[in-house]
Amino acid sequence: MAEPPPPVLVVAGAVKEYGAAVKTRALAGVDLTIGPGELTALIGPSGSGKSTLLNLIGLLDRPTAGTIVLGGHDTSTLDERGLTALRARMLGFVFQFHHLLPAFTALENVLLPSWGDRGRPTADARAAAEAMLRAVGLADRLHYKATDLSGGQQQRVAIARALAHRPPLVLADEPTGNLDTASSAEVFALMRRFNRELGTTFIVVTHDPRIADQCDRIVELVDGRVVSDRPVPPAPG
Repeated sequence: MAEPPPPVLVVAGAVKEYGAAVKTRALAGVDLTIGPGELTALIGPSGSGKSTLLNLIGLLDRPTAGTIVLGGHDTSTLDERGLTALRARMLGFVFQFHHLLPAFTALENVLLPSWGDRGRPTADARAAAEAMLRAVGLADRLHYKATDLSGGQQQRVAIARALAHRPPLVLADEPTGNLDTASSAEVFALMRRFNRELGTTFIVVTHDPRIADQCDRIVELVDGRVVSDRPVPPAPG
């Protein structure tokens, strides 16, 4: 029997505290393992620690205690340069507010990460960006300024930007929270499609039960602890 593939992410005993004289504990020993190709919803009330956990997984912050192992790399052993390199290779990000540069075109916004890495985008990066924009249904909007796109189209650009370099793991923080019902459904359908077609692993923070119920798994945080971790039963039919 073939060995199961290694996990994309292992969070072990993650604790995060803020403050010096008076400490506030945002995470209280979180354990979480995410396998390749999973689409996981991260839910919980405001203040439960969802964004804090996502920041640790995204290597935007370090845990007070515990470890984050991403793609087999124990991130506690890495300096800032090593964290930046691993983040660029392993991760894509989609946020509730798409964070597009308004004066840039859709194509230029997708190329921004490669611009930052290399000073200028390569021909391969440009081809990958154009292909991803076509894949999200924006072939006719490549050279439109971000301000000339609808909210749903702007979020599609953000998804294309997150996926253009084909990261193994995409972190999506309330990606549909600023959209109407129809646009939300379209954006989630795109993430599900890339999850299945590319094998991309997604962790999606959401307050929308309709989105959570379409994921493979739901992890619930309350007061900085995982209180539930359950698979989503397949839809009937």
